[in-house]
Amino acid sequence: MSESTHLEPGDQAPDFTLPDADGTPVPLSSYRGRRVIVYFYPAASTPGCTKQACDFTAAREELQGDGVEVIGISPDKPAALAEFRDAENLTIALLSDVDRSVMTAYGAYGDKTLYGKQVTGVIRSTFVLDPDGRVELAQYDVKATGHVDKLRGELAI
Repeated sequence: MSESTHLEPGDQAPDFTLPDADGTPVPLSSYRGRRVIVYFYPAASTPGCTKQACDFTAAREELQGDGVEVIGISPDKPAALAEFRDAENLTIALLSDVDRSVMTAYGAYGDKTLYGKQVTGVIRSTFVLDPDGRVELAQYDVKATGHVDKLRGELAI
């Protein structure tokens, strides 16, 4: 697989509409007028992804108080996302990108190194979009643990 295009600050974020954990279509455009964190993670209910989702949920109220919403996107089907949400009491939006087309558009799917081997998969990535849908911050290969606190510091929240 070829290297995906990486987004840079100032780029217009690729638009999308994806189903949430209940199967309801959620368009990115419905978040216009607010800053939004869009983060991509490999799989629901795995240790790192659970830690990251729980950290975003714990920070949600504070983030929303600063006008920032959070969307987590994985290749899991809506039913798996609903199970993940309910098991972990998650309050952030979880969206399903089964065909990985949105991940690919954001450069969050492609070649990566996993346990010393070259594989193709989800690249844990986080984007902060401004109220007009432009990329404010693009981070690839982020670590699940401590990421939310680091991001809050970078955003001065």
